[in-house]
Amino acid sequence: MNARPPMDIPNAAGAPAILRRLLGLLRRERGWLAGGAALALLSMLAGIGLLAVSGHFITAMALAGVGGSAINYYTPAALIRLFAILRTGGRYVERLVTHEATLRALAEFRVWLFGRLVPLAPARLGALRSAELFSRLRADVDALEHAYLAVLVPLAVAAAATLAVLAVALAYLPWLALGLLLLLAAGGLLLPWWTLRRGEAPGAEAVAAAESLRTLAADGLRGRAELALYGAEGAHAARVATLTARLQQARRRTDGLQALGGAGIALAAQLAVIAALLLGVPALRRGALTGPDLAMLALLAQAGFEAIAPLPAAWAQLGATLAAARRVFALADTAPAIAEPAAPSPAVADHGLDVRALRLRYDEHGPWVLDGLDLALPPGRRLALLGRSGAGKSSLVGALLRLYPYQQGEIRLGGQPYAAWQGDDVRARIAVVEQQPYLFDASLRDNLRLARPDASDAQLDAAIAQAQLGDYVASLPEGLDTWVGENGTRVSGGEARRIAIARALLADAPILILDEPTEGLDAGTAAALYQALATAMQGRSVLLITHRLGGLSTLVDEVAVMAGGRIVERVAAEVYRARRDVESGAEVSA
Repeated sequence: MNARPPMDIPNAAGAPAILRRLLGLLRRERGWLAGGAALALLSMLAGIGLLAVSGHFITAMALAGVGGSAINYYTPAALIRLFAILRTGGRYVERLVTHEATLRALAEFRVWLFGRLVPLAPARLGALRSAELFSRLRADVDALEHAYLAVLVPLAVAAAATLAVLAVALAYLPWLALGLLLLLAAGGLLLPWWTLRRGEAPGAEAVAAAESLRTLAADGLRGRAELALYGAEGAHAARVATLTARLQQARRRTDGLQALGGAGIALAAQLAVIAALLLGVPALRRGALTGPDLAMLALLAQAGFEAIAPLPAAWAQLGATLAAARRVFALADTAPAIAEPAAPSPAVADHGLDVRALRLRYDEHGPWVLDGLDLALPPGRRLALLGRSGAGKSSLVGALLRLYPYQQGEIRLGGQPYAAWQGDDVRARIAVVEQQPYLFDASLRDNLRLARPDASDAQLDAAIAQAQLGDYVASLPEGLDTWVGENGTRVSGGEARRIAIARALLADAPILILDEPTEGLDAGTAAALYQALATAMQGRSVLLITHRLGGLSTLVDEVAVMAGGRIVERVAAEVYRARRDVESGAEVSA
């Protein structure tokens, strides 16, 4: 299994391609998205119609009052009431629907992105800091709401409303329709295009500066003790201030473009009113128009620009949205470090592990962390793996879990090469208790059931007893419903390890890997835990990674010593224990 090239950040895709891809990912929410756009169009047309019909009606009433002629009062009054209700109610419902559509789309998109990230962890995501990864998963995804709310909906509404306004103007005064077409094209196409070109660079700069600022802030929080110790707080604060200034400058440029765009739309709207009057007055004198018609067309010309008013601001913000989308897609399109086989995992009679001449390194030019390692773990065999920090023990575990690709050698599970196994199937057969296990911000019961969601209370109690957690759980007022806090902040380190051990035992996997399981435990508890694990793992394989030798003989059959990325010694546990006792006695005598 060879490592693929490291993740690079593309992407030269244009705005239409990115928007099409976003919409393609949101097929299940198309009803909400289309409904929100339709309601936005309805409220916009109702607003334009309200202003135009009101102008016509007021002018007709005034002329009727002066001339004493009869007028149809009921039809325009009914239209005004209808448009007012549609405008007010439609705008309210449109806000509800468009924001519901946006939230659903963001949730859908975030779930999709998380699903694409899972196969990349940890090999492909190791180069990203946690703050960078969180920024792409949350902040960049949140920025994509502008693609729907601020771009697609205003664009669709502007196009449909503009056609309606032009159709009405064409029916009354064709030359006015031509003038409006030119002014609307300038305000709805040229001005947004200009703001897009000008706004793409500051938008991308704002996204990059915001991510750098979040990363720097996270680094400062995690390393505040070191910053204080070395007197680097001032330098760190200066870097934060510099990034903040960059972010503010980029946002000021974007805000300035939005202001210019709004001013340009307002100017075009006033020019449209002037054009309506200049073209309508001669038509009025010729009798081609009535007074109420002229008032209606003047107000219609002005109201038509309400539909395109959001476009310059939307396109000015589009630069940041496109930058965020490119970063998200660049991460999502990264190929996993380990390719999954097309066929299902093989069926095997046993789950023995066999590692031959394994070589692994994390970087093409980096050192070999595993260098020709040979290790056999037959079914039911229990092995202790000893070695100094940096010997390659954790790297071996990562390779066994199919998390990191190895460059040379071979691993077989049940006699079948790893290349034939699905990664999830491998990890379902190997339960791991990490040196620093992660506990979720949930109840103790929920954290245990991650290993087996359908576990009964009896199975939970059995795993808790085997992990030497019985007295601890009995002391809790809420028992298994006790909240453990984020990353287990409400439990001690030893308790967190035993919870992780209970979770691993509940998984009932044929192979169990324990990484320093007794760290933080007293000698008595550690010995009892080893004894319980020896009973619980009867007939199954155990790989124990530890620096503490107490109680090893009760759990493991053999001891392997690891150094320089390979196994340098492997002896029976009794032999190793006896030799250590002799060496300890010699040291005491000396």
